Amino acid sequence: MPITAGIDVGTGLIKVVLLKVEGDKVEELGKATHKIRQRDPYKLTEEAYDGLLKEAGKARADVDYCATTGEGESIPFHTGHFYSMTTHARGAVYLDPESRAALDIGALHGRVIRTDERGKVLDYKMTSQCASGSGQFLENIARYLGVAQDEIGSLSLKSDEPEIVSGICAVLAETDVINMVSRNISSANILKGIHISMADRLSKLLKQTGVSDGIVMATGGLALDVGLIATLNEMMAKLGLKIEVRTHPESIYAGALGAALWGAFRYKKLVELGHLDKAS
Repeated sequence: MPITAGIDVGTGLIKVVLLKVEGDKVEELGKATHKIRQRDPYKLTEEAYDGLLKEAGKARADVDYCATTGEGESIPFHTGHFYSMTTHARGAVYLDPESRAALDIGALHGRVIRTDERGKVLDYKMTSQCASGSGQFLENIARYLGVAQDEIGSLSLKSDEPEIVSGICAVLAETDVINMVSRNISSANILKGIHISMADRLSKLLKQTGVSDGIVMATGGLALDVGLIATLNEMMAKLGLKIEVRTHPESIYAGALGAALWGAFRYKKLVELGHLDKAS
């Protein structure tokens, strides 16, 4: 079975996965995430990749195809690169074969990618450049509130009277939050209000891409924010959309998984064309 690697270089995180793929049979050999912070993302990517190979008892020479996505096109040791919307689409269908759209909620943007049952991209829409619908914005607000990032979702679920913030501009939204804190609005109600604003923007993207029913798989850094996922499903019901937004423990790896899977597909094609030797 060929071994493929998927490396997703994002704005805040690097995700790496290692797979064995033979047709529809997929075996996960390992996965890892690393926060970039102030470090060189390309040097960190190399360290993350080599570290994962070591954990799996493999060497670079054992990898038949190393696929990158996101900002990973300049990584010198990659075999091929895939656009992130194609990798998130493929990763979403891998994580949940019933899904027909990926809702990628990353550090700097949110986007909807409508797919077919194979993970082929049919349409996509992205939020505007304003950061108020992004993970980075939410992280900044949480830091101002003194809330740990992994507490955001659970706090939002405890809200009893959410305060809606501006969904137009990150600067205005941050001003709203400062005013709320001065009025002693609880962190739970502030975070729930932000989730409602984000869900409103993301639901509009779903409608614009023609997604009105079925399963939508959340991917990206905010896919594991239980408060945001709950708010999204509340918004779907409110708008009368028969959409269920789902998440998965490996949702954050969707781009890397999709890259590795597309890498396996491309490897097979190259073998068939006689451009590569077949893996034993």
